Amino acid sequence: MNRSLIFVVVIALVSLTLLLGGCGGGSSGGGDSTKQMGGARQGVTMTLSGETAILAGISVVGSQDGTGSAARFYRPYGITSDGTNLYVADSYNHTIRRIVIATGEVTTLAGSAGAIGSIDGTGSAARFNFPEGIATDGTNLYVADTSNQTIRRIVIATGAVTTLAGSAGASGSIDGTGSAARFNVPVGITADGTNLYVADSFNNTIRKVVIATGEVTTLAGSAGASGSIDGTSSAARFNFPKGITTDGTNLYVADMSNQTVRKIVITSGEVTTLAGSAGAAGSTDGTGSAARLSYPYGITTDGTSLYVVEPSTIRQIVIASGEVTTLAGSAGARGTTDGTGSAARFYSPYGITNDGANLYVADDAAIRKVVIASGEVTTLAGSRWATGTTDGTGSAARFSGPYGITTDGTNLYVADNFTIRKVVLATAEVTTIAGAAGATGTADGTGSAARFFSPHGITTDGTGIYVADYLKNTIRKVVIATGEVTTLAGSAGATGTADGTGSAARFYRPNGITTDGTNLYVADSSNHTIRKVVIATGEVTTLAGSAGVTGSDDGTGTEARLTYPYDVTTDGINLYVADSYNNTVRKIVIATGEVTTLAGSAGATGSIDGTGSAARFYRPNGITTDGTNLYVADRSNYTIRKIVIATGEVTTLAGSAGVAGSTDGTGSSARFYVPNGITTDGTRLYVAEGNNIIRTIR
Repeated sequence: MNRSLIFVVVIALVSLTLLLGGCGGGSSGGGDSTKQMGGARQGVTMTLSGETAILAGISVVGSQDGTGSAARFYRPYGITSDGTNLYVADSYNHTIRRIVIATGEVTTLAGSAGAIGSIDGTGSAARFNFPEGIATDGTNLYVADTSNQTIRRIVIATGAVTTLAGSAGASGSIDGTGSAARFNVPVGITADGTNLYVADSFNNTIRKVVIATGEVTTLAGSAGASGSIDGTSSAARFNFPKGITTDGTNLYVADMSNQTVRKIVITSGEVTTLAGSAGAAGSTDGTGSAARLSYPYGITTDGTSLYVVEPSTIRQIVIASGEVTTLAGSAGARGTTDGTGSAARFYSPYGITNDGANLYVADDAAIRKVVIASGEVTTLAGSRWATGTTDGTGSAARFSGPYGITTDGTNLYVADNFTIRKVVLATAEVTTIAGAAGATGTADGTGSAARFFSPHGITTDGTGIYVADYLKNTIRKVVIATGEVTTLAGSAGATGTADGTGSAARFYRPNGITTDGTNLYVADSSNHTIRKVVIATGEVTTLAGSAGVTGSDDGTGTEARLTYPYDVTTDGINLYVADSYNNTVRKIVIATGEVTTLAGSAGATGSIDGTGSAARFYRPNGITTDGTNLYVADRSNYTIRKIVIATGEVTTLAGSAGVAGSTDGTGSSARFYVPNGITTDGTRLYVAEGNNIIRTIR
């Protein structure tokens, strides 16, 4: 054979090899044309039908009526009692539920599960939008319809719903009557028979509503001015007040971000601090300012004591002395165990009420009962049996609030309940590779010796996993082969905006994270910026946005504006950002920091398919790419959206806007419950959902 012929044969063989190698799917083995980028496998444009299926875990949340453990809730926040029944603001179902205390029978009084709106009407014809607070005078219920910025009234006998004060979708701090008044995220509500008192959380004020007329005035605090100052009326300061209760003479407020409980004399508006010390979080029992509280949320009173909900405990405060003790649960230890005192476990309690002898606690997907005299905790209605961090295969595995998700093409890695979990794609086998279920902390270490506090965003370069530990403001690294955890950047518990290297850098609620293999890119959510972290050194710089300044301006570097960006992905040249509170998807050129808006319109919510600014999103949370298209977990629409990068064309791939659920199906027949994280292996999408399951879309 002559040289020319040999050359032709060699070229032909090389060409054939390349051709065959380019036909690979989504795996990372030989013949694979995909690449590891952005915490996903990219390089093959996927053609998806929108068909969904559960890969691992089993759904715990729902909206079913029933008795005891047969009933289902979805993040019930508010709860009140008339002594015979409990009434629950089932927030993420957008409904008001009734529970017969004697039997645990659950029915839906008003609203329709998964249907968001602000419609007045009777029973299932009414619509709510993430109602949180609820109170009763025995005849009517009064609901803080939080995302509608309104106060609603429900006639218990008929389920008839009307709007008493505020205007749906219009936030503000205006005093006035009925629809002329404005609220800004009203959360807690209580009633004395004549007036309502509302913890207007984002205004940092306590509002008074005359039930007979709907007249709204500000009793204490000053709109937009946060702080912890004791004083009278507008001279007082609060910091995200949440729960509120009354003994008829005084109001008692769970001043969450101040870590205190405040007392307000109704007749004068005089505010004092009853327990806790402003800015000092903890779980120490003690009297007055010597006690420590940790993000107090719900509050109720029997006239002698206050009972306060914290992330994993129920605290009792003697009103006369300010003495604080722990009645049930154990600080820092989450779970679902019934038991007495410190042996009991709460998962995510928010609302609380009492009938004089017992407390009733809205605990994420269940209603728990606490006997005041003994601290004995039992589950009255709902079920958390499908929640946990049990390793296993497929439906035998248990998750507990999975948030971020990433893949190397062979495995998924999931940020779940203070742990990092691994899911083998081929078998759906789930194991825990770092952290310990229910044990919070910031400790570096290997495997179960490591501690996370609130792992949210997660990405991988195939060798390491990188985690945004949201509430502790750090970026952590996990070596996949060993489970060894170290802190790459930030200082645990220290908020800020400082660029720097390693522990000298500061973040403020970092949420989403992605990587191009050399650098990490972090959606530093509460700083409203995108940060760059050099993996080799931990050096942190700010790529886009201006710390502490919200907005939606396109521009370069610090001239651009973002508002609570939640997640970020990359194709190696550009970043794509789920700019959640702007309801947009943004594009950032990595080399220059130039920011443009690819899809959606800032400030305009909805679920419209369309191109560029004609499209609408509602709190987009997760984002990933196959290199040609973006895929977005459109959280508050309960849908998965697709965006063609080249054109900005947006379509809905799976789910139905505004309709929550956990049904498998194709396209609009599928149902999601708060899709959080999303990733791809080049063949399918994988979605981490708030109902404790991992879904696939093909």
